[in-house]
Amino acid sequence: MSNYETLRVHVANAVMTVTLSNPPINLETDAMMADLDRLVTLLEGDRDIKVVVFRSDTPGYFMAHFDIAPGPGRVLPPLGAAPLHGVLHTRISHLDQVTIGELRGRARGGGSELLLALDMRFASREKALIGQPEIMLGLHAGAGGTARLVQLIGRGRAFEAALSGLDYDADTAERYGWINRALPDAEIHDFVDHLAQRIASFPASGIASVKSIINQTSPLSSSVLNEDSARFWREIQLPEVQERLTWMLANGGQTKGPMEDDLGTNLARFPENLD
Repeated sequence: MSNYETLRVHVANAVMTVTLSNPPINLETDAMMADLDRLVTLLEGDRDIKVVVFRSDTPGYFMAHFDIAPGPGRVLPPLGAAPLHGVLHTRISHLDQVTIGELRGRARGGGSELLLALDMRFASREKALIGQPEIMLGLHAGAGGTARLVQLIGRGRAFEAALSGLDYDADTAERYGWINRALPDAEIHDFVDHLAQRIASFPASGIASVKSIINQTSPLSSSVLNEDSARFWREIQLPEVQERLTWMLANGGQTKGPMEDDLGTNLARFPENLD
């Protein structure tokens, strides 16, 4: 369980704890996606693990967002193809295991979308921030986030979250239905562990039935998710989007510092900084 570059994985009493560990901001890099792909493949074939908890050991961050920086080893998928992180999040949402997210820091973009793909989300009242800032780059949440926001928080609030690009604190996210509960930071770790162990103590047959019925009652259209993902890559190659991405990276994006710490505010300043 230890052969991962960006994850720490521990299993005890039918509960797997997956700790995101890709400092300084837990960027969803190619390495992290490869690790998550291997992890999901393992879970898809596992019949002993009942609950999977996702948390972070990187101070201030659950997951910053998807890595949008170009590089010599990075190849864009063909136009219209689904990006890997979108496919991964969909596979995670279809796991037989109950999945729980513990948010004690920032989760934006792909970080928020990973949480949205889980069955339950719990957030630290003092430390959690969650948001979908893609709109400020000329993008949309293309890894299932747009569709899942509608499902969780409703049409009007999904428009607000997806079009404002703002960060939401835990209390607001709880009120909107983005997370299950906002909890004091000192209590959240034990709460999530106790809930995971409680669920894992029950017979697997009942857990499987609950997941199956809930998923059948609130399904997401695969065609909508495919279109959601495919549009992301069409958008990211547009000149106006590339201009904003270049500006973001040149001003501290994807590194630990003011840009990422307050991304929901800083990305909106792009027009003010044009030469």
